[in-house]
Amino acid sequence: MHNSKLSFQHWFMAMVLISSTKKSFSAKEVQRQLGHKKYQLIWEKMHKLRSVMGLRDDLYVLKTEVELAEGFFETIDINRDYEKKLKRGRGSEKQTTVLVGAESLNVNSILLKNKYVKETKLGFVKMKVINSLKKETLKTETNKIIAKGIVVKTDGSNSYNDLKNDDFHKPTVVEKSELSKLLPWVHTTISNAKKLLLDMHHRIDNDFLQNYLNEFCFK
Repeated sequence: MHNSKLSFQHWFMAMVLISSTKKSFSAKEVQRQLGHKKYQLIWEKMHKLRSVMGLRDDLYVLKTEVELAEGFFETIDINRDYEKKLKRGRGSEKQTTVLVGAESLNVNSILLKNKYVKETKLGFVKMKVINSLKKETLKTETNKIIAKGIVVKTDGSNSYNDLKNDDFHKPTVVEKSELSKLLPWVHTTISNAKKLLLDMHHRIDNDFLQNYLNEFCFK
């Protein structure tokens, strides 16, 4: 709030709004709720709050069994040449790559079709924008967000090969046929984040995607 042109009242009201729902508020809606004339000031304030949410979440790492995967979020780049034919699918220039880790917590076994099945539930999540899917990048970023010695479940992508030779974690590769069963939470997290951002903000600049993900993970 230092040197801000907005009153403390506006700051605290914005904090209440941004934290009062599992979803989000666009800067335009916060501007309407506060009755403020200048959109740019409200937009900057919202991103400062999202940035602080990320700083808070950086204070901890994931400490139970973790499902790990990469997500691809469609973003806008003001420096991109949109007349140029862009690559489609995985690695497309239209998308920003995000490393996603989701804690999979064991809960009590339940009786299902005369057979006891151990259920899991979602714990904390981490979502970090990364600049590539190179093995070194994934290894470095994984070590930042997941505690030492934790079991890490991934798909069979070669990008995670370096984790197999790393004493830092205990990697477990999941076969494609078992992905939905053994990696349910990380893909649910990616899907929910995409839907939320698309519904609320319609378009996102790649420079600010991390801030929006900070808010999603914080909540």
